[in-house]
Amino acid sequence: MPKLADVAEINPRFDRSESNDLSEAISFVPMANVSEILGTITSEENRDLGDVIKGFTTFKDRDVLVAKITPCFENGKIAHARIAKRLGFGSTEFHVVRPVAEMLDDRYLYHFLRQPLVRESGKLRMTGSGGQKRVPKAFLEELNIPLPPLPEQRRIAAILDKADALRAKRREAIAKLDQLLQSMFLEMFGDPVTNPKGWPMKFFGEVCESSFRNGLSPSTSGSVPGKVLTLSAITRQHFQSHHQKEALFDRPPSDNQQVKMDTFLICRGNGNRQLVGVGVFPNHDLYDVCFPDTMIGANIAKDRASPRFIEQIWGSRLVRNQIESGASTTNGTFKINQRTLEKILIPIPPRELQAQFEIISTKLMTMRVRMSIHSRLIDENFRSLQHRMFGAL
Repeated sequence: MPKLADVAEINPRFDRSESNDLSEAISFVPMANVSEILGTITSEENRDLGDVIKGFTTFKDRDVLVAKITPCFENGKIAHARIAKRLGFGSTEFHVVRPVAEMLDDRYLYHFLRQPLVRESGKLRMTGSGGQKRVPKAFLEELNIPLPPLPEQRRIAAILDKADALRAKRREAIAKLDQLLQSMFLEMFGDPVTNPKGWPMKFFGEVCESSFRNGLSPSTSGSVPGKVLTLSAITRQHFQSHHQKEALFDRPPSDNQQVKMDTFLICRGNGNRQLVGVGVFPNHDLYDVCFPDTMIGANIAKDRASPRFIEQIWGSRLVRNQIESGASTTNGTFKINQRTLEKILIPIPPRELQAQFEIISTKLMTMRVRMSIHSRLIDENFRSLQHRMFGAL
C-alpha cells in the first residue's frame, strides 16, 4: 500500500527540451470536454504549442486527469487521457497523475481514482470557499494505493473495463431516449430560441397557478426528524428520488413543501452557473420527504401549460440564457430569485398540441424510469466490484 506519490508523478512539469517547435500541433482539452459519466475525453482541439505553453496544464497520452475544482471533482470528472497528439494541454483545474510504468498500470490507476470513496475522501480535503473549493495536490500524493504485481493490476483493470462497458451501454440507451424526446419536441414546437411557429410569448409566472415558495432546509438545532432531498436530486436533468437524506428540522414541513409530482422544483443556488435554475418535476409523490430551501417550488396551471412541455422547454437555450443572465453571485455561488423566475419568457403553443406531446413524453419517460432503475442497479454492482478489487482505503 504505497503512497500514490511513490508510484506516480503528480502534476509533472513540461520539459522544454522535449520540443523547441512552438508550431507543433498539440491536443487541447478544456474541462467541458471531459465526461464525468464516461470517464473519457469526449473531444480534443488542435492548437499550436506556442499558444498553450504558458497558462495551461500539460499532460501526455495515458495520463489520468483529475478535476480539482468543485463541483467537477465530486461529479467524477476523472478521465483516462487518450489523445491523438504527442503532447496534451488543458484546463488549469486539472491535476495530472502519470503512473510510473514499471510499477503502476494506467488503467488500474484510472479505476482506482474513479472510486466513490476516493471522491468522498477528496471532498473532505478540499480547501477554499464556495464555488472555488479545490482538491489539493497533497491529497493525491498521500493516497495509499493497493499495489499487486503488474499482471494482476492489468487483470483487475480488464475486469472493471468490461463491467464499465455494460454501464456505458445502458447510459447510451437512456441518452437515445432523451434525444428522441428532444427531436419530437422540436418537430412539434420548433426551436424556442427562434420560435419559427410564432407561438405567443408569456411570462413563466403567467402559467403558474400559485405563488412560488422555498423549501425547508435542515437545522443544526432542529428537533423534528424527517427526510429532505439533496440538491443533486434535481440537477442531473431528470429527477433522482434516491438523492435524499435523514435530517432534523426546526419545524414540520408544510404541505406545499412536500415532494409531489405536480410541483416543479427549481435549483435556487449553485456554485456552477450552468446548474442554477435547473428545474424538473418529480416522477412520483414522496409525502414523507420535503424539498430544501435551496430549491424553489412552483405549480403549473394545467389549463395553461403541460408539465411535460414546461419541463422540456425549461432546459432550452432560450430559458437558460435568461436564467444565467439573471443569476446573481456572491462568494462564488450563483442564485436566482422568485421574481426573476416569474419574468422568464417562454412561447406557449395551443394546449391541445401540448397534450399530444404529454402523451408521447409520458410513454418515453416511463421507459426511461425503468431503464434508470436498472442502470442504478448496475452502478451499485459496479461499486461493489470496485470495492472487492481494491479493498478498503
